[in-house]
Amino acid sequence: MKAGAGVEGAKIERRTVERNRRICMKNLCLELTSLIPTDTTMPKQRAMRDQDQLDQAFNYIKVLRGRVEKLKQKKEMRSATAELHFVLVEVRSMDSTLLVSFVSGSRSSYMFRKVIGVLEEEGAEVTSASFNLVGGRIFHTIHCQAFCPRIGLEPSSVNERLKKLAG
Repeated sequence: MKAGAGVEGAKIERRTVERNRRICMKNLCLELTSLIPTDTTMPKQRAMRDQDQLDQAFNYIKVLRGRVEKLKQKKEMRSATAELHFVLVEVRSMDSTLLVSFVSGSRSSYMFRKVIGVLEEEGAEVTSASFNLVGGRIFHTIHCQAFCPRIGLEPSSVNERLKKLAG
C-alpha cells in the first residue's frame, strides 16, 4: 500500500507542477499580448487563442526587426555621407600667408588630406594646422605660405579649387 500511496503522491505533485506551469505560461502570454499594440485593421475578438496571440507577437517582432534594420542602414548612410562631406568656411590671404578654415566629419581625415594636397599643388607650404572637435564635426584651420615668396599664392585659385572639392 505504501508503494501505491507514493505513486499517487507523485501524480498529484506532477499535476500541481503542470498546473502551475500552465498558469505561468498563460500569464506570460497575457503580458506579451498587452505589450503588442492593437491593430485597427483586425476585428476585435473577445478571446483570441494563445496560438493566435503568439503568431501576432511573432509577426510584430519581425516588423520591428525590419524597422530597426532600416534605421541602422539609414544611420550608416548618413554617417558615411557626413564623413566625406565638408564645408569650406573661408580662404583668407594675409600678406604672403594663407589661412584656410573648413569643417568636416568627425571620423574622417580624408578631406583634410585632400585640402592639404590642393594647397601643395597651388604652391603652398603648410606652416601649421589645428583642429577642434565640436559636436561630431571637426573645425580645421590651416596656415600656409608660398613655397617661393617671389611667386606668391593666388587665393582666388585656391578658393576656387577648394569650392570644387567641397562639391
